[in-house]
Amino acid sequence: MNEQEKQLHYPLDEALPAPGRCIAVAPGVKWVRMSLPFALNHINLWLIRDRLDDGQACREGWSIVDCCIHRDEAKADWESVFANELEGLPVLRVIVTHMHPDHIGLAHWLCERWGVSLWITATDYQVARYGCMGPTAFGGQRAADFFALHGLNSPDAVAQIKGRTNYFPSLVPSVPAQYRRLLDGQVLRLGDQAWRCISGYGHAPEHMALYCEDLNILIGGDMMLPRISTNVSVYEQEPEANALALFLDSIDKFKKLPADALVLPSHGKPFVGMHTRIQQLHDHHRDRLAEVMQACTDAPCSAADIIPVLFKRAMDMHQTTFAMGEAVAHLHALWFEEKLVRQLDTDGVYRFAAKLLPTN
Repeated sequence: MNEQEKQLHYPLDEALPAPGRCIAVAPGVKWVRMSLPFALNHINLWLIRDRLDDGQACREGWSIVDCCIHRDEAKADWESVFANELEGLPVLRVIVTHMHPDHIGLAHWLCERWGVSLWITATDYQVARYGCMGPTAFGGQRAADFFALHGLNSPDAVAQIKGRTNYFPSLVPSVPAQYRRLLDGQVLRLGDQAWRCISGYGHAPEHMALYCEDLNILIGGDMMLPRISTNVSVYEQEPEANALALFLDSIDKFKKLPADALVLPSHGKPFVGMHTRIQQLHDHHRDRLAEVMQACTDAPCSAADIIPVLFKRAMDMHQTTFAMGEAVAHLHALWFEEKLVRQLDTDGVYRFAAKLLPTN
């Protein structure tokens, strides 16, 4: 446990759900944990006791929040959950916080398996559909061109990124043909509890967290993680985004919630100390921005130049693409604040330099 984690409280201590089983975190709320074949090796998923009344009949059951990637191991874990944890009741709906593969990958299978609707924001639903369209949707040539524009332009790097043409569809082969829209401020009635939707930006196009006042629980998705900082990136689809400013503004929405709320994150363990964690994230990015500013004061920098400033460890190409997105996001934050100027140099690379102050 690092020093920042020691400032948070983990009410379940070291307890983790066994594969295919759950841990109850509150009345009618269960924690499922599934493995991922990445450096970030797990995702937390949630079951909420639910009730649906279609005007003809009232059905008791469960809602699923987030799904895991499309893989046989995850399907087997879900079947174990269905057999052992649903108390003989069906799944009534599938709720997805955002469109990243570990959250939406099995949504189509779960919705078909139970004959239920997907609930998600309109933006993330449409982006996920786009990502499923095939090799030219995400990655490939356009991603390689974007990263080369920001300095990751060695022949080997360009070739590797160009070759990643099927990443999203391999993890999210399909999404349901229809969905129910989640909106900021909307209240979902899940069983006996009301859950308020809280939108967030900077990590995904339109992430949706859920807060239940009666239980004092926040399902934070990827917007509120206890151990790691959420990936905040700029990519080729929105090449001049100010993602970091959007993210920091979004997490400040959680300041209005009680400081003692139990946060259910997508990665890591349930924790109490949300207000402390918000300040930690602001401090973290303040310090990283100061480092980026100093580097660009010393000499004009591309995003590729900024990677070793932000990350002190060796990374494979998969991790490097995330690091590039974060580097661009930090440069853009300072650029939008007019602390940096951007120039396209003769080698076709964007570099950022400290803005010169006018002299008297």
